[in-house]
Amino acid sequence: MTKKPAKKKAAKAARAPKPAAATAPNAMPLARPARRPLRVFAFDPSRGRLLGNEMQLHVRYRKLGPGPTELAGERDQIAVIDYNAALGHYYRPVDLDDPFVLVGNGIAPSETDPRFHQQMVYAVASDTIEQFETALGRRIHWRRAERPRNAEWGWKPDDIQTLGLYPHAMPQANAFYSPEAHGILFGYFQANHDQPGHNLPGQTIFTCLSHDIIVHETTHAILDGLRSHFLEQTNPDVAAFHEAFADLVALFRHFTHREVLLDAIQRTGGRLYSSALKGEGLADQAAQSWLAAGDLDRNPLIELAAQFGEARGMHGGLRSAIGKPKTMKELRDTSECHERGSILVAAVFDAFFTVYIQRAARHFRIYRSAGGREREDVSAPLADALCDEATRTAMQFFRSCVRALDYLPPVDVTFGDFLRAVMTSEKDFDPADKDNIRDAWMQAFRRRAILPDDADSFSSAGLAWPVVGGEIPVPGLPFGGPLGLSWKEQRSTADALTAFIEKDDHKRLLQLDPKVEYRFPSFHPLYRIDRAGSIRWDLMVEVVQTKKGGKDLYPKRGGTTMIVSTHGTSGWGHRDNVFLRYAIAKPLTGPKGAARSRQQDKFLQEQGIAPGTDPSSLRINFGLVHSED
Repeated sequence: MTKKPAKKKAAKAARAPKPAAATAPNAMPLARPARRPLRVFAFDPSRGRLLGNEMQLHVRYRKLGPGPTELAGERDQIAVIDYNAALGHYYRPVDLDDPFVLVGNGIAPSETDPRFHQQMVYAVASDTIEQFETALGRRIHWRRAERPRNAEWGWKPDDIQTLGLYPHAMPQANAFYSPEAHGILFGYFQANHDQPGHNLPGQTIFTCLSHDIIVHETTHAILDGLRSHFLEQTNPDVAAFHEAFADLVALFRHFTHREVLLDAIQRTGGRLYSSALKGEGLADQAAQSWLAAGDLDRNPLIELAAQFGEARGMHGGLRSAIGKPKTMKELRDTSECHERGSILVAAVFDAFFTVYIQRAARHFRIYRSAGGREREDVSAPLADALCDEATRTAMQFFRSCVRALDYLPPVDVTFGDFLRAVMTSEKDFDPADKDNIRDAWMQAFRRRAILPDDADSFSSAGLAWPVVGGEIPVPGLPFGGPLGLSWKEQRSTADALTAFIEKDDHKRLLQLDPKVEYRFPSFHPLYRIDRAGSIRWDLMVEVVQTKKGGKDLYPKRGGTTMIVSTHGTSGWGHRDNVFLRYAIAKPLTGPKGAARSRQQDKFLQEQGIAPGTDPSSLRINFGLVHSED
């Protein structure tokens, strides 16, 4: 009698619906997330929690080990190695995949927790790399050691495969990118006791907690990976260009911090170029924006590394986007890279503010035509519109600067070269130029006497690099994919480029010395969508020659940046309708080569460099350069 009900219950249970896990043991796993939110300081700890100084960065998801470092099969571009060489001590690594870390979108910002320091350098460096990759249209790779044209393919000991980030590397008021260390070293130091600014006297300042410093140093590493010979100081602009470009990237990132940007717009009446912020009775600071702000709040959008600068006894940030207007003529006798680079930064921001003001004026006209009052502050809807315009313009200028890197010659870069590169890339990307952006660039550089020596005329067409005449095909190139070329495709590309250069009179076309061996430091396929929405494929190629020196001679480098282009094709594989579009040269021979050789000899003599010195020994030592800040 007792068994029968049990059988009925069992039969009823068998007929009952089963849980999804039981009926579908092979159910699809949860999708891997595309982004990882991590908390960081938008500026640095000195601003506290005011105005969005604590923010989240949504970086690309990577499966990480503690550190964070890459796990097997998941190699990342960067790894955090928290080792203090002075103390011989490793700090406890943060595990960004720990459930308690994930639930809070990362560790809360803290000056005292080394694990947050690790999180911040990882998040900000990851975000910077992604911004560059978006602008360039390809994946970032780090420095590779110099190798002959026919060298074996594969990794060499001096190549940087993964960039190390060292949050507490040394007790110094310094932070710098070191190719020898295969990474970026961040220091820590005590604030000035007499003039500590917003810090406590003697407070420990961590450079790894400055958003600006992390972006600046990561940019040095990226630029070195893109153009390895830009570290060789062959003229006074080389080191200055490196410093200015890294400052520009950090400054333009400020305009993506919406809460701070909104506050600055409301407290400057939309005049973002003002160095001072006011709460009431706003006065126009534009005409005297380089003067000390006194007891006014400083504009954080145009200052770099505020905590670092104040801790060293300065009255503001380390550097600024604006300053007393200076020209290259006033600094003709100085080779100090930060002072010289500040002119380039000011010129670019002159152009940026010109375009922003033009775009902002439309919103002011609409506001006033709808009955808006003339007043010093701005309404919330107008501030929102101006904020969107400032962010859009800043991102546009950032991407213009980054895209221009592909249009620079491979060696001996100058400020004038950069202007020509910007004008050319903008002409390719946005031929219509409805907002007259190219004119804003031209006039800003003209006001500072930053002019190229070899341009045909001071005009949009004259400043752009000339297009190679005729349709000169470059056959046999594999297109690869958006993530780059495989090892096999790299070999095929090198073979195709060699065959092209050796054919007919192509060495003369590329202004290469036929008596000097050449090599390819880099070539990168990229896919971009221009302003009109057209997809284009380009191959950027560096061709470099090195002419040996002697007892009384300096060795010289020359070369050409080849830009091979096609339009309107799709899919992968070889293409026959691929043509040489630009040949941007710094020749070793001819009148231009002779003039550049004389200028380089004079510069190296003034620097006390001995003849016959290996060009690679002229590389910038960022540890020394940044220790002067």
